[in-house]
Amino acid sequence: MLIITTIGILISLLCSPSTVFSTRLLDRLYLPSSLTGPETLAFDSIGGGPYTGVSDGRIMKFDESDPCRCFVEFAHITPDRNKTMCDGISDFSSLQETCGRPLGLSFNYNTGDLYIVDAYFGLLKVPYDGGAATQLVADNEGDPFGFLTAVDVDPQTGIVYFTEASSTFKIRDIYELLNSTDRSGKLFSYDPKTEETSLLLDDIAVAAGVAVSNNGSFVLVSEYMENRVLRFWLTGPKANSVDLFLELPGKPDNIKRNSRNEFWVAVNYAFGQPPPPMPPVLPMGLRVNEEGTVLQAVPLVQAFGTESVSDVQESDGKLYAASLRLSYANVLTV
Repeated sequence: MLIITTIGILISLLCSPSTVFSTRLLDRLYLPSSLTGPETLAFDSIGGGPYTGVSDGRIMKFDESDPCRCFVEFAHITPDRNKTMCDGISDFSSLQETCGRPLGLSFNYNTGDLYIVDAYFGLLKVPYDGGAATQLVADNEGDPFGFLTAVDVDPQTGIVYFTEASSTFKIRDIYELLNSTDRSGKLFSYDPKTEETSLLLDDIAVAAGVAVSNNGSFVLVSEYMENRVLRFWLTGPKANSVDLFLELPGKPDNIKRNSRNEFWVAVNYAFGQPPPPMPPVLPMGLRVNEEGTVLQAVPLVQAFGTESVSDVQESDGKLYAASLRLSYANVLTV
């Protein structure tokens, strides 16, 4: 009853009842045994996937054609990866500093390259056929990254936008970060043509998600601890300025652009007494237009219970949702 009542209150804060859509859970795509943390998902130019980074430093691809219909290895972060040491390790293990922890994924559909941000190894990419990743950016002007969280590729220019959740905390300290007043999050861009990295925005209270508009005029950044989404203008009269895109009664995580130039925002609303390390949440997916108007609100309690959602996006007429803390991705009706 508490969950139902709280959902009703949140929906009334977000939007009118006409924008609330129920979904049906179609499938669960499980990772191989012992692996966790499909924090975000990506699909290639022909709709293949989903691809996801997992706890032991690999990028996995869900293969419908494989006899097992399961996730198989597509790429890995370090070129000299020790399978005996790394395979199967859990999230927040100290071994992730050696094996890698890929979080954000985004394809450049023109080149086929998959761009990856890793919590320990920075910005990397792998070719369309997978394999070992190539490190592109390891630090910010000589200062090692705290941990990177999300990445998106401009579909027109190929410029890569990525976020650093914090320059102070590592991913192994995530619960300490989320209970701090840290504002060292940042937004960066990387130009593959010039290999130049630029700092666009700082002073962000946990920069969680990122998505660039289809025409490249602005880029959105989730400011997790401030319950809002910021918009950084790239072109036009507001270029190089920031404004408020969306204010929420909950914490936004990843943002994903759909084929209609809208955005899906994964949002979690904490309720009740917060037992350590994290409180129970009401997970939701919000579809918003380029003006920041909520078009669709999708409660995800059926898919996640009171676990957090980190990623919501559309592909091939279905809705996919994932979580850093679980061992599977959910497939739902849109």
